[in-house]
Amino acid sequence: MSDEAGTTDGDGAIPEDPSAVQRALIEWYESDHREFPWRRTEDPYEILVSEVMSQQTQLERVVDAWVDFLDRWPTAADLAAADRADVVGFWTAHSLGYNNRAKYLHEAATQVVHERDGEWPRDPDGLSELMGVGPYTANAVASFAFDNGDAVVDTNVKRVLHRAFDVPDNDAAFEAAAQRLMPDGESRVWNNAVMELGGVACTKTPACDGAGCPWREWCHAYETGDFTAPDVPEQPDFEGSRRQMRGRVVNVLGEYDELSLDDLGPRVRVDYAPDGDHGREWLRDLVGDLRDDGLVAVEEREGETVVALAR
Repeated sequence: MSDEAGTTDGDGAIPEDPSAVQRALIEWYESDHREFPWRRTEDPYEILVSEVMSQQTQLERVVDAWVDFLDRWPTAADLAAADRADVVGFWTAHSLGYNNRAKYLHEAATQVVHERDGEWPRDPDGLSELMGVGPYTANAVASFAFDNGDAVVDTNVKRVLHRAFDVPDNDAAFEAAAQRLMPDGESRVWNNAVMELGGVACTKTPACDGAGCPWREWCHAYETGDFTAPDVPEQPDFEGSRRQMRGRVVNVLGEYDELSLDDLGPRVRVDYAPDGDHGREWLRDLVGDLRDDGLVAVEEREGETVVALAR
């Protein structure tokens, strides 16, 4: 490891002058990186769609869905004018995870079109005011669309910083270290580069030499052979999960104007029994969550609970 590394207060062993580290990573990224279509655009709408789709979904799986989505709704105005049920149906058909993300994306587009005259906020604080856009997504859109973001800190970036510069497993330390490393005014290329490093070289099983990691010269883990990293929560199994059942409810309701609970239940679970563990009360609770998310409408009618997609 280079002897230029200097320990900062709680930030790990980051070089006092990080310019060589910065240059090495950017040159590595610009010489060869994975090609994703959203890396070739600076349109905030297209980038927001990619960021929302990428939440807990492998990037390779997102590509086709992203292209199909933009073919159908190429602009924020097109999405804002769409029937929300159609957007949710698209989300379900492409297995993109929680359907409320589709609802929030639709509402964010509506905000931009109708409340901001089509003008997108250009910084993380402004983007965070859009429906369903949290701090991480706001910063990513600000970085990749406007080159106006802070350092991105996701699971991959934490792993890289922990291994390379012995940054403590502490959110505040990761934020401080990431921000100290990022070159001023270069959030677009830097955040893409550091996430790429975590995605192809500093993975759970590192490929330091195979991927030509540009930080080997400074890397604490490469020097010591200790490649432990912060614990990474595992995504719960999808099969049989509440997330899967929510998707099934929305998918089934897309084929019918409305259904009672007892007509809906067997179409969601083959083991549905009105008075069973996965029966009427279980389904009532599930559709209640979807109603709270604005995805379905629930009505009590003549002693029956009737459910339909929200319009």
